[in-house]
Amino acid sequence: MSLPILLKNQKVLLIGGGKVALQKAKVLKENGIEFRIVAKEILANISEFCDDIIVKEFEESDLKESIVIDATGNEKVTKKLIEFKKRKNFLLNVVDKPQFCDFYFMALINRGDLKIGISSNGASPSAAQFVRDEIKNILPENIEEVLKGKKELRIKGIIDKNLTKLKAKLYLIGAGPGDVELLTIKALKIIKKCDVILYDHLISEEILELVECEKVYVGKEKGKHSKKQEEINEIILDYLKKGKIVGRLKSGDPFIFGRGYEELEAITKEGFNVEVIPGISSATAISHFNLPITSRGVSKSFSVHSAHLKGNRLNLDWIEELKKKNHTIVVLMGLSRARHIAKKALEIGIDENCPVAIISNITRKNQKIIKTDIKSLTEAAKTAEKPAILVFGEVVNLI
Repeated sequence: MSLPILLKNQKVLLIGGGKVALQKAKVLKENGIEFRIVAKEILANISEFCDDIIVKEFEESDLKESIVIDATGNEKVTKKLIEFKKRKNFLLNVVDKPQFCDFYFMALINRGDLKIGISSNGASPSAAQFVRDEIKNILPENIEEVLKGKKELRIKGIIDKNLTKLKAKLYLIGAGPGDVELLTIKALKIIKKCDVILYDHLISEEILELVECEKVYVGKEKGKHSKKQEEINEIILDYLKKGKIVGRLKSGDPFIFGRGYEELEAITKEGFNVEVIPGISSATAISHFNLPITSRGVSKSFSVHSAHLKGNRLNLDWIEELKKKNHTIVVLMGLSRARHIAKKALEIGIDENCPVAIISNITRKNQKIIKTDIKSLTEAAKTAEKPAILVFGEVVNLI
């Protein structure tokens, strides 16, 4: 029979100064337990964890505490302690000798005010540690913050039993450019644990087939009805307030022209936990065509731009970069703006033969690449399928 209890303001006597005692000293220090050490010999670094150390042979007069830990590994010391127990009241723990113990050390988890102890009743400390580590993996990351808030309310006499924020969490998941096999292992694991997935229109069917929970389409597509970002934020919050684990599945990487940070900002302001799972961007996935974004002697740098700005405005601020030598430019959301891009480039004196690649549906089964140049970009863009990216620079001539 065992009963787990939490002792407060207890003083401990630790007997021993070797490696085992050092490990116990670390545990006591980490848990804020006041203790002193009595030992005939001590390791030098044990003083890092205790400043009340007496170097002497242990004797009965040293028993002043109500809890005693024998970490000597010395049978004579253990026998003395068992004999002293007949005359004095104290709880004894003899390391690795459960038959002599009045209590056992638990494998502990400390997360602020949350204390979790796992005991094998002395049978296998290693097994208890294993279970402890498994529990650590499933604890909500914001447990300390939530408990702090609950504690403040309780001090004021308010008992708040709403614990939705402990489970509720938003994952901003980068789904990559489309090929299901380019989804990261972590992204796949998160998708499997979500209660609901909100996805964009560029997410491939192969990836959506992996989703086993509720799916909600919130895509934005030119020329079709789409939800405003504020609406998407509200949908996410509605699910979080119900204690749901929400996955926001975004094509490419959430933070590369994916408006991921806007969602992170909106949700964290409401006190919910958010985690970003990076994904492969279509900007760097051009290597799928053996097209390098940089290559020694050809391109020493690259930049990524969007041709589309807030309010459906055209972005051509990057055009001047086409004058850079040994530089690659990748433009997202630029296919429908190809005519404007070509016109502006020629107006500022960009070489009309500057190589351009139009890559449609990159990494997908229907992917296609069109090699062209600035002067022919407008006509070439008319034959390309969406979604597509534009690649400018001498690297295009490498394929």
